[in-house]
Amino acid sequence: MRTTCLRDCLAELLRCGGQRQGQGRFCCPAQLSLARGMTQSRSVRQRSKKKRVHALEVATERWKVLTKVLAVIDTLKKEEEHVTPLKRLEILRSQLGLTKPNKVAHFVRRSPQLFEVCRDSRGVMWAGLSPQAEALVEEEARLLEDHSRTAAEYVTRLLMISVDRRLAIDKIAHFRRDMGLPHDFKTRWVHMFPEQFRVVRLEDGDYLELVSWNPNWAVTELEKKTAALTGDANANDIASPPGELSLSFPMKFPPNFTSYYKFYGKVHHYVKKGNTEQFQKTTYLSPYAEPGGLTPGSPEFDKRAVAVMHEILNFTLEKRLVTDHLTHFRREFVMPQKLMRLLLKHYGIFYVSERGKRFSVFLTESYDGTELIEKCPLVRWKEKVLQLTSYRGRIKNLGKFAELSDSEDYLFGNDDSSGATDSILDVKSEDSDDIMDDGALADDTEMDGFEAAEQPANVEAWNLNSSARFDTSCYGGHPSYE
Repeated sequence: MRTTCLRDCLAELLRCGGQRQGQGRFCCPAQLSLARGMTQSRSVRQRSKKKRVHALEVATERWKVLTKVLAVIDTLKKEEEHVTPLKRLEILRSQLGLTKPNKVAHFVRRSPQLFEVCRDSRGVMWAGLSPQAEALVEEEARLLEDHSRTAAEYVTRLLMISVDRRLAIDKIAHFRRDMGLPHDFKTRWVHMFPEQFRVVRLEDGDYLELVSWNPNWAVTELEKKTAALTGDANANDIASPPGELSLSFPMKFPPNFTSYYKFYGKVHHYVKKGNTEQFQKTTYLSPYAEPGGLTPGSPEFDKRAVAVMHEILNFTLEKRLVTDHLTHFRREFVMPQKLMRLLLKHYGIFYVSERGKRFSVFLTESYDGTELIEKCPLVRWKEKVLQLTSYRGRIKNLGKFAELSDSEDYLFGNDDSSGATDSILDVKSEDSDDIMDDGALADDTEMDGFEAAEQPANVEAWNLNSSARFDTSCYGGHPSYE
């Protein structure tokens, strides 16, 4: 390779008559072309760092803390008597999303209103749910039961959007917490609505298949909202097959937003007014219509993809999803390969938060600052859980993107402020979002298949209200800590 480059350079110099360039040095044309053609590797974070919305970043931090707490609660719920040795929680660290070098015991002890940590007569440390947490678990079961019909409707509408009218159950499970599906989703719940969908077994696993098409459900949430604003009371009773739509998507920008920024004296636009107006006027197919005939990359294709993501986010409890969950449905929902590029391009409709290793996408119209505008009972239940943790919203250095955020430091009780941040995930092409396909990122901390750790023979004798099996020294009414 080097010999070829030198030979080409010499031939070029001979043709140019030995012309020199710069400080008496010969310039290799091949090197010049490489210098002009190469582009610096850019990351998703670097590409959108000037578009961060502080309020939604705070909401992301709050969600990250709550996710870890709920993961611990779910783990304890699966154990006999809702207690387990702390060593088992250490084994489940990766499934719980708890990062090293912090100890799980520290995480649990930071929320004494939810978790109780005790030592038995043999010196083994145990963790269990507090009475308040037990009451919250029972309340969640009631709320999930009440939400069951709504969740079944949303799952059915997901099947109606998919091209084959079927989706893998394991893929739908990624949306379990986001859509308010019950814990027995894979075993019992999928068989509770035989008039809407059924379970079919194929070579590569179990699928949920649509049984009957409901034309009244083939109306997008955007159509319903538009009809409510215009006073059309019959919009939800449309029985005609879904077809082309020409609706504009609501766009919401932060108060300090500017549609452009200057870099080295040149103006770079975030949202070009002409392009935005053209996009909003573009006619597109309804997510429930057959997508055949669309050309990938065309304005109609992209706007339909935006409509599909808009619809899916409306199905979620908090109008927010982890982006790698969406990438699993590219083929089923006919979405573009460069999904992250589309999300970032339509800033104002969606907001991508890059805190941590897993990116989240918000539906901006559904938020007022850090708060969700419309909260269902399950969202309010999550807020109750968050209030019982040690997290109080005191977040520092929101501009830094470390794997262990400041809110996690607060929960773990880590006072070391000199921790190194994670290296930024570089993307070779600024249009690439292949990092979202990493199987490690797709783990939704589902622990259905995890083998139970070996329990002591006398675990049934566990009683949090009895101090006979623990050390006699207690602090504030709680059993003694290690």
